[in-house]
Amino acid sequence: MKAITKTDFSLPGMQGKYVGKVRDVYDLGDKLAMVVTDRISAFDVVLPEGIPYKGQILNQIAAKFLDSTEDIIPNWKIAVPDPAVTVGWKCEPYKVEMVIRGYLTGHAWREYKAGKRVLCGVALPEGMVENQKFPEPIITPTTKAAEGHDEDISGEEIVRQGIVPADEYARLEDYTRKLFKRGSEMAAQRGLILVDTKYEFGKKDGRIILMDEIHTPDSSRYFYADGYEDRLARGEHQKQLSKEFVREWLMAGGFMGQPGQKVPEMTPEVVKSISDRYIELYENITGEAFRPDDRDPEAIFSNIVRFLESAK
Repeated sequence: MKAITKTDFSLPGMQGKYVGKVRDVYDLGDKLAMVVTDRISAFDVVLPEGIPYKGQILNQIAAKFLDSTEDIIPNWKIAVPDPAVTVGWKCEPYKVEMVIRGYLTGHAWREYKAGKRVLCGVALPEGMVENQKFPEPIITPTTKAAEGHDEDISGEEIVRQGIVPADEYARLEDYTRKLFKRGSEMAAQRGLILVDTKYEFGKKDGRIILMDEIHTPDSSRYFYADGYEDRLARGEHQKQLSKEFVREWLMAGGFMGQPGQKVPEMTPEVVKSISDRYIELYENITGEAFRPDDRDPEAIFSNIVRFLESAK
C-alpha cells in the first residue's frame, strides 16, 4: 500500500481548495469535502514520507467520536463517502483551538519543568511530577496560526483581543469540558486514559458547531490505564497511545522543528512501524478490527462524486 500524500480533484460545484498539513479541503459552497491524506506532521512540520492508512484511521476515528458526541453539541459532519473523506457543513471557524489537559505531560510538562507555574492564565500547583493528574482538567487554548507554530493564549486574552466574544468563549469552554468528559468515559471503557486533546469550533447559522477531527491520536494523547499508577510512582514513562512516539523518535534524531535541524531518515522500516502503530491505535481506541482500504486517489474521487450526485 502506497501512502496517499496528495490529491488534486476537480469536484462538481467546487469553489476552491485549501491544503493543510494533513488535509486537503475542497470548498463546495455551503459544504466542504475534507480528504484526510496520509501526510504526517510533527512540530508543525510536514514530514517527507507519508504513512499508509493513516488518513483512513484518523477519519474513521473522528467520525465515530463525532457521532457519539452529537447529543452534546451539533457537529459539521454530513457523511463519510470514503474511508478517508468526510463531507460536512462549511462553518466560520473560531480562530482558537481549545486545548484541554487532564494530566501534566507533553508541552505542559516541558513548560512546567522549565519553571513556569502559569500556563495560558491557569495557575499550576507546585510539586507536580510528569504525567500526574491535575485536580481538575485545565483549558489551555492556542491561537490558530495560518503558518508556523500555534501560540499559547489565555481565555482572558482571547476575549480582551476580541478574538471570541465573552459569552461565546464561555460556551466554548463549557463544550470543551463536556466533550472531554465524554471522551474520557469512552476511553475508560477501552482501558485507556484520555490525557489531553484539542477541539475546534465554528459557527453556522448563528449556532456553535464542533468541527474537524476529535479524539484521534493526532489531536489527543492516551495512556493505558493498566499500570498507570505504578509507572507514575516509579517515575517511568507511561505507555501511550498518541502521536507522541513520532515526536520522541524525531527528538532522538535531533529534530524539533527548529531552523537548521534535519528530519531523520524515514526508511521503509520506520514508515511501516509508524503505520503499524497507527493501526494499533485505531483498534485500541475503537475496540474494532482495522479493515485497511487499499485505494488510490481516483477511487477516492469517484466516491466523493458519487455521494455529491446522490445528495442533489
